Amino acid sequence: MLKNALFILSGNAAASLFLLARNLIVARMIPVADYGVAATFALAMGVVEMASTLGLQQQIIQAKEGDDPRFQAALQGFQLLRGVIAGVALFAVAGPFARFLGIPEVTWAYQILAVVPILNALQHFDIHRLNRHMRFGPLLLTGTVPATAALALAWPLAVWFGDWQVMLWSIIVQAAIGALTSHLMAERPYQLVWDRTVISGSLRFGWPLLVNAILMFLVFQGDKLIVSRALGMEALAVFAMGMTLTLTPTLVLAGSASNLFLPRLSQAAQAPNFAVEAQKTLQTISLSALLFVLIVLLIGAPVVHMLLGVKYAALLPLLIWLALGQALRVMKAGPAIVALALGQTSNAMVANLVRVMGLPLAWVVVAKGGDLLDILLISIAAEGLGLWVSLALMLSRSNLPKMRILMQQGMIVSMIVAVGIWAWHHPPDVGVASWPLWLASGIGILTALIFLPDLTRACRRRRPQ
Repeated sequence: MLKNALFILSGNAAASLFLLARNLIVARMIPVADYGVAATFALAMGVVEMASTLGLQQQIIQAKEGDDPRFQAALQGFQLLRGVIAGVALFAVAGPFARFLGIPEVTWAYQILAVVPILNALQHFDIHRLNRHMRFGPLLLTGTVPATAALALAWPLAVWFGDWQVMLWSIIVQAAIGALTSHLMAERPYQLVWDRTVISGSLRFGWPLLVNAILMFLVFQGDKLIVSRALGMEALAVFAMGMTLTLTPTLVLAGSASNLFLPRLSQAAQAPNFAVEAQKTLQTISLSALLFVLIVLLIGAPVVHMLLGVKYAALLPLLIWLALGQALRVMKAGPAIVALALGQTSNAMVANLVRVMGLPLAWVVVAKGGDLLDILLISIAAEGLGLWVSLALMLSRSNLPKMRILMQQGMIVSMIVAVGIWAWHHPPDVGVASWPLWLASGIGILTALIFLPDLTRACRRRRPQ
């Protein structure tokens, strides 16, 4: 298991790091307000993607008939239809969306972005089918190759345009190369089939994931919408860059965990060892979240200052709070993956509904003069509540050891809260963290390992799982 985990993590990390480097290059080379405009492209893409997500990639892994060529072709046909509808929708809402954000001159860019959902929908599903057999290379390359191209083009495009258009064309090139790479990695020919039975089953499987996608859009982009509407493009640029820096590693962790653990858990769903596999999943993800928070606490501020300079100095005091919220969010992936392996697709939806409930409060606070830190504190509280709801749902629908899991997850959350308390009294600066803080962090990790026995036993095993 450890070998597969490192392989998946390195592949996902490479793609994410390349895209992060692309964003950093763009941020350094264009004005701050222009980077705010570029950040709205993710908002535009999210608007249409959220309304058309049905978990078809997860279905080909989880479903018993996932290896059937006709089933795969039917999913690909449904996916293409979904992509075309999403593209048409994005083109239609481009104007109203640009006016809502106060940048009507960017309407044409959102219209051009309408091609991206279609390109994404043209990806070959063989890269996901092969995950059923623990063959992760094609999927990882489909992420890494386009990210490499996007990074390579960042500097030339920045020199050529010098404004937010850099991100527009980078996103389009990335989507096109991603579709092409998926076909080059496939073993089966690409086929499209219209099958009402498969579509009906996909809708039953995917409707909770669709609702969750809408909620995920609000989770990832809701705060940005509030910031862009109430505080302007420069504030959005700072907030969006902070989200990028902290969200990228947590997406790597959550994506790698899903790639690694979902096939294993799905195969063991009716087996006696399911409880052990589920606990390893939860423990791995929660420990990764704690490690991420500690890394940001120890080296986050000086690294960000080195990468972005004084232009983004306003980000430094916010960085640890962004990390705390993202750590709690990634911990929610554990219960969601376990539940999904059992065919329960509503876990993430309900947990994210709790998270979204914090957005109206954030809007009210900002309208009354609140700032970015107020938004982050509200989001952290909502993420924590969502995590406990996710755990409660998973435990109520399974035979897993409830008290043991709650104690382990509670211990990790307590450590994350302790980091927040420290940060409140000791705001970060651009200097290196003191040695007592490094020592305390090391002791915290060792303590966590002692109380996560299933994970430590798995790491000690020499033979592959």
